[in-house]
Amino acid sequence: MSKVRTRFAPSPTGRMHVGNLRTALYAYLIAKHEGGDFILRIEDTDQERFVEGALEIIYRTLEKTGLIHDEGPDKDGGVGPYVQSERQKQGLYLEYAKKLIDKGEAYYCFCDKERLDNLRQAVAGKDIVVYDKHCLNLSKEEVEENLAQGVPYVIRQNNPRTGTTTFHDDIYGDITVDNSELDDMILIKSDGFPTYNFANVVDDHLMGVTHVVRGNEYLSSSPKYNRLYEAFGWEVPTYVHCPLITNEEHQKLSKRSGHSSYEDLIEQGFLTDAIVNFVALLGWSPEDNQEIFSLSELKEKFDYHHMSKSPAVFDIVKLKWMNGEYIKAMEFDDFYQIAVPFIKDVISKELDFRKIAEMVKTRIEIFPDIRDHIDFLEELPAYDIVMYTHKKMKTNSETSLTVLKEVLPILESQEDYSNDALYSVLLKYIKENDYKNGYVMWPIRTAVSGKQMTPGGATELMELLGKEESVARIKIGIELLEKGL
Repeated sequence: MSKVRTRFAPSPTGRMHVGNLRTALYAYLIAKHEGGDFILRIEDTDQERFVEGALEIIYRTLEKTGLIHDEGPDKDGGVGPYVQSERQKQGLYLEYAKKLIDKGEAYYCFCDKERLDNLRQAVAGKDIVVYDKHCLNLSKEEVEENLAQGVPYVIRQNNPRTGTTTFHDDIYGDITVDNSELDDMILIKSDGFPTYNFANVVDDHLMGVTHVVRGNEYLSSSPKYNRLYEAFGWEVPTYVHCPLITNEEHQKLSKRSGHSSYEDLIEQGFLTDAIVNFVALLGWSPEDNQEIFSLSELKEKFDYHHMSKSPAVFDIVKLKWMNGEYIKAMEFDDFYQIAVPFIKDVISKELDFRKIAEMVKTRIEIFPDIRDHIDFLEELPAYDIVMYTHKKMKTNSETSLTVLKEVLPILESQEDYSNDALYSVLLKYIKENDYKNGYVMWPIRTAVSGKQMTPGGATELMELLGKEESVARIKIGIELLEKGL
């Protein structure tokens, strides 16, 4: 068997869509699982869609996700250039298109826009041009005269109108289409640039690509690719078409979703390793029920034969859960470095940021969650005294008022405001009065936080806030309860 060679061939048109990242990841994993090569090729033949800075985004995303290419524009493996516009300048695609013309598998088309517009028809609900092979009937002399006079042209693939074409995909099996559905697609555009479809076939062959990984939206184009391979007499690669990625409403994942690109997710507080892990499971599942994978584990376990045909749902809830698991597993210093800016967004006081980070580390799913967990430390929010009522703790407004009034002098006389010292003095009060812990701690925590849920217990919060602020907040709690009763 030949060495497995896969490629990722993005267009520099902006941020890397989750679907493109999955294509890159699957191509990388297929190659690395078999000890093969992963190639980066830049497809910039559509000059109108080129976005300044997008090339840097591609390189940066691949580097950060660990999808390191073996060959590419910056790593010549002997089959370059690896940028299609550079290959086009060498006349490569025109050369191969002319070879097809010589074989009768392609032809020059000189039809102008007006004539093409007259060929428009509705096909499968879309308004498209179905070409009628008009220029295929031009004589050799007519073609040469048009070329000599500089008449604009494209080069079209000459597909049959009768019979069928069958191609094999390793996920979807054998697929047969009627040749009547195969339009004579353009291979070389009027500007001299190749179309995406043609350049892909030529480049994949010349670069020795053995496995072509792409989205299943290209399934319908695959018969045309196969006919090109056969026309050249080239070996057809293994096709691996990935299932569609949809949102929770089962609609195609779009930019409007707010989390359609890798950089969107990073900006929203997700970790790269969690994103890669999650994206790997958008269309593939292991034989066991494992869900958390490092990239090295994915390389070992990824078998594309276990990919699904069904659309994969981008479940943001699951991604958040997975990201939370990665956060919990982080080394604290690494976590702290990322968490500090989010803490500083909320806290201007001189509080112990490391203690705050320790408290929230196991409670958040994405880093921006930190803000909502700690905002009360900056300023006591307005709150309803109904929060003092807790059936499980057997507390209500009246019992809470009693407790707060009794602990206030204890906390005012307490000098050591460390967590352990505060817990010890309150535990003494609890035992002396034969109370349950929650009966006392719940109203104190409510008074010092003004929130239903907090990242730490009553004494942890008081340690952070310090004596002056803690006592002031308890007094506010007493005042609110007295007004409400």
